[in-house]
Amino acid sequence: MTMNEILDMLYGILHTTGFLNMSWKMPVMWSIGCLFLYLAITKNFEPLLLLPIGFGIFLVNFPLVPLMGWSHDQPHLLEAFYHYGLEWEIIPCVIFLGLGAMTDFGPLIANPKTLLVGAGAQLGVFVTFTGTVLAGFTLKEAASVGIIGGADGPTTIYLTQHLAPQLLGANALAAYSYMAMVPLIQPPIVKWLTNSKERTIRMKQLRQVSRTEKILYPLITASVIALLVPSVMPLMGMFMLGNLMKESGAVARLTETAQGALMNVVTIFLGVSVGATMTGDKFLSWKPLLIFSLGLLDFAVCTIGGVLTVKIMNIFLKEKINPLIGSAGVSAVPMAARVSQMMGQKYDKGNFLLMHAMGPNLAGVIGSAAAAGMFIAMFD
Repeated sequence: MTMNEILDMLYGILHTTGFLNMSWKMPVMWSIGCLFLYLAITKNFEPLLLLPIGFGIFLVNFPLVPLMGWSHDQPHLLEAFYHYGLEWEIIPCVIFLGLGAMTDFGPLIANPKTLLVGAGAQLGVFVTFTGTVLAGFTLKEAASVGIIGGADGPTTIYLTQHLAPQLLGANALAAYSYMAMVPLIQPPIVKWLTNSKERTIRMKQLRQVSRTEKILYPLITASVIALLVPSVMPLMGMFMLGNLMKESGAVARLTETAQGALMNVVTIFLGVSVGATMTGDKFLSWKPLLIFSLGLLDFAVCTIGGVLTVKIMNIFLKEKINPLIGSAGVSAVPMAARVSQMMGQKYDKGNFLLMHAMGPNLAGVIGSAAAAGMFIAMFD
């Protein structure tokens, strides 16, 4: 071989590496991916989600990696997870099946008034929807951004895929980021809205809910949702199926699989799929960055809405509700309920609010799904 041929061959080999295809956006995205990994590993913020999301962001922001996109009509690895799992809306529904299998609706059945708290906590969804429209987003895009405040990742993905699939990566990343940061965001807001007397209100122990009530609840709830907001039944139908499996006691093996192995598998696929959508070209632009800012506002206003709803209810109730559980009206299950418990223990070590907070927490799941169904009915 001549020297020119050798140089051409070496130059061709060099072109197959990533060194000549780097851009300034890639190191920025590596830093963002590593930030998520830091939050997951060091701070233990929702590590089951933030770790695969962060690593997905890290991986796809190297040049020429065959992870996203198509080749010869075949999807690359992470593209297949995204296409068949998220675009076809399978992963969010399967996650809701697992969540249902892990959920105890007893606190909500025992204290149905907390449904109002879950509804009030959707305030931020509609405030942010209005603000997002004013910021220049389309109605469909604004609806998909507004739902972030409900702190329900699968519902955010489901609605965004219906209305604004081009925003799926940014919306999902914002939703799961703020879900993970519930312990940081909510306490200062709740402290600002409440006084020391309200924060030390002790609530009566919840009544014992019968097995029959727990079996009937998913059937009744599924029927009501199917009649009022049929568009979200793929999500809520699977949620109620998982819960019925758990409460019936007749399919222990299926319940165990839905709670454990199946949930773990789809969580991995969800995390890396969401992270893989966040390439520098897509993320480092004004819309995704504005979505992150609006998502924080959205989540804060939803928290405010839940607390204020309890304070308004207390004007009319003889037996007062501790407004600390109002922050649990967002559907970050069970993190938001744990934050309510943590704050209650901080101000009164003998005050146990966890089970009381689970009522509005589960009501928030239903409330955010109802809001998503309303948006789909209006704009899809």
